[in-house]
Amino acid sequence: MLQDVFNAISDPTRREIIDLLAGQSLPVNEVAERFDMSRPAVSKHIIILNECGFVLIRKEGRKRYCRADTRKLMEVIEWAQRYRKFWDERLETLETLLTEEDKNPK
Repeated sequence: MLQDVFNAISDPTRREIIDLLAGQSLPVNEVAERFDMSRPAVSKHIIILNECGFVLIRKEGRKRYCRADTRKLMEVIEWAQRYRKFWDERLETLETLLTEEDKNPK
């Protein structure tokens, strides 16, 4: 099943895996050793991240090395940017209202 990028980053363990692999390539077993869960559980997280394109896996002999491809985060950033103007305007309006209320208490 193809995973959604938002599903991938919604889980704190998967975000930690992305952070861990952002600057280095590690074998799956070394990634699993860093978490307080079973190796199969970590492997499932890595599979989801791989399906979304956040983690690339290459085989070298019997080992599978993982590394993060953070370019995929651009999809999340672009989505969030669409709402930035909306929320900036709303928060500025709220700030104005609160300032007016402070100046003119009832």
